[in-house]
Parts: sequence; structure tokens; C-alpha cells
Amino acid sequence: MKRALVTDELWSIVEPLLPAEPPKRKGGRPRVSDRAALTGIVFVLRSGIPWEMLPQEMGCGSGVTCWRRLRDWQEAGVWSRLHQELLERLHWAGRIDWSRACMDTASIPAKKGGAATGPNSTDRGKAGTKRYLLTDRTGLPLAFVLAGANVHNSVPLAELLDAVAPIKGKRGRPRQRPSTLHADKAYDAKRCRSACRQRGIEPRIARRGIDSSERLGRYRWVVERTLAWLARMRRLTIRYERRLDIHHAFTSLACSLICLHAL
Repeated sequence: MKRALVTDELWSIVEPLLPAEPPKRKGGRPRVSDRAALTGIVFVLRSGIPWEMLPQEMGCGSGVTCWRRLRDWQEAGVWSRLHQELLERLHWAGRIDWSRACMDTASIPAKKGGAATGPNSTDRGKAGTKRYLLTDRTGLPLAFVLAGANVHNSVPLAELLDAVAPIKGKRGRPRQRPSTLHADKAYDAKRCRSACRQRGIEPRIARRGIDSSERLGRYRWVVERTLAWLARMRRLTIRYERRLDIHHAFTSLACSLICLHAL
């Protein structure tokens, strides 16, 4: 028997985060259940199919219904709270290693343009989006930032570090900052090192013309692996959504599914 797209474990975490159902109108079609809509959303994320091709036999309602639920839950902050909840459970279980963080970037085509897009120099100037990802030592996604493909890699680093919300654990203050940050030569800039030190983080950024490229992946391979995991979510290999909030919702949900698997 195939594993359900929305397992009981996942649903038990998501359900308390969802907003209350709106008042029901008299007559008309019955409302598609939230769990069924979430199943349709996860199916589109994993398969990458267009919304209008969502199989009706799945019982998830129409693609428009699932899209609206994804949009509404993004506006309600459901996806960010889900990621935060899973990170707190991992931290409570001692699964987050704060001794070292790694960051890297992946560029993806943006077929329809929109916010946080720009000409990609590696794709003949076509519109693209960069996905900046920060992970812990084991590759758990802590935070991400979306920016245009023409934005220099060093610019969003401070925003990425601040995107990590304080994570509660068993004892002491909530943890937010890793001890060190590993990054490649693309982040070899004074402002990157200053941003790290201002936040109490020791920068371990490769220096151009000094550090050998042969050993750059010694610690950073975990973030490259996590970016590959995100790319397995077919909806994230190409940005089909013109609206940034929809693509942000998909990315946040994908990070949550990686964290759930780690649990």
C-alpha cells in the first residue's frame, strides 16, 4: 500500500495551525475538507503538474480550490508556522546541530516573471529567481530567502541570517544563531563577514585566490544535498508562479516536509 501524501503525523501538526473555516452558505457544494486540499497541494508540489490537471479521482476538489487554500493559508502564516513548529520539535529532540551552519544558492527559471526575478546571466539573460538556503550542520533547512537572479550573492546574506526565527528547546533561551557559517567564494565580501560577526557568528567563507577549491565542499555538501532534495519537488525546479507568495508557500512547505522526514 502506498504511503499517503498527508500522513496522520503531518496532519496532526498542520491541523491546529489552520484558521477556522468560514461560515457555510446555505445550498451549494459542500466545502472540500482541509486535509483533502492539503493532499492536492502536496501532490502538485511533488509532481509539478499544473493546477488544472489535478486528478479528480484523488478527491481533493478542483485545482482552483487547492490553489485558493494554499494562498489563504500563506496569508494566514500557516506555512511559516508549520516550518517553525517542526524545527522546534527537532531542537527539542536534540536533532539540530548549531555548531556549524552552511549556506548556498540555486538559480531557477521564472517562466512568467513577477517579483523577485531578474535576468539570469547563466541562462542567456532569461528571467530567473535565486533560492538562498541556510542549513544546520546536518543539512536541516533553517531558513530561505528568494531574490532575483541578478542579485549578487553577498546581498541577501544578512536577511537570510535574520530569517531564522528563535527556536525553543528543552532548556535555556531559544536558539537562533549558529556558531559558525560556511560559504563558498561567491560570498567572499566584507559585508558578508561583517554581517556574521555583528550577529555573533564566526564566518568561514572561502577566499578568492587563497583557499583551494578542492576542499570547499568538505563541510558545505550538506546544503547542496538539501538543495537537491528541494529540486526533487518538481514544482520548485521551475518557478511557474508569477505571484511570489505562492512560490514562497511551496518552498516553505517543501522545507517542512524535509524536516518532517528528519523527525
